[in-house]
Amino acid sequence: MAETAARQASIAQPYRLSFLVGGLFAEEATIAASVYLVMRDWKATRITLDKDNLLHARTRSSAVRTSRELIQRMATLTDDEAEYLATAPSPDRRFLMWATFCRRYALVAEFAEEVLLDHYLLGTLTLEPQDFERFVAGKSLWHEELATLKPATLRKLRTNLFLALRQADLLTESGQIIPALLSVPVTRFLYARNPSDLRFFPTPGAAL
Repeated sequence: MAETAARQASIAQPYRLSFLVGGLFAEEATIAASVYLVMRDWKATRITLDKDNLLHARTRSSAVRTSRELIQRMATLTDDEAEYLATAPSPDRRFLMWATFCRRYALVAEFAEEVLLDHYLLGTLTLEPQDFERFVAGKSLWHEELATLKPATLRKLRTNLFLALRQADLLTESGQIIPALLSVPVTRFLYARNPSDLRFFPTPGAAL
């Protein structure tokens, strides 16, 4: 019964599939976090990023597209997390931005938990394009928006997801999974979520 209810709930809420470009946005996040800490408003932060081209985009359309995607992810941060991210060392910033990617996109979160973490715990320390395609094929049984994806769009989603994994230092260029060495502050932030966001990372603590 519980499994059926979960599936029905999943069907009622289509996956967001707008993560076609951009990767992790870890560098841009530092700029956005600094602006947010002054304004304490994500909408105002985005307006400022666009108006002053603080992300140094080449075109107006690129600036708008990047800031929109970045702020949508960063809006999932708590104020404490945003404060920490603004001055965090690079590994911690990357891990937190991977967490925001998962929080924003249920498909990414489920891939992280059901494929990335599962591979790691089973000792299968490689990720291949076929892993994503099999994952999406399984989910498409319950999600029409996945069943009707064009092959080119599927490739873009996979490419950007794997790019974000590499930029988060969770995957090598050759597809080897890198265990996440999470700092105490990042672990505390992730563990504070319910359920714990540790499940998005290849780390032994995620299995507890």
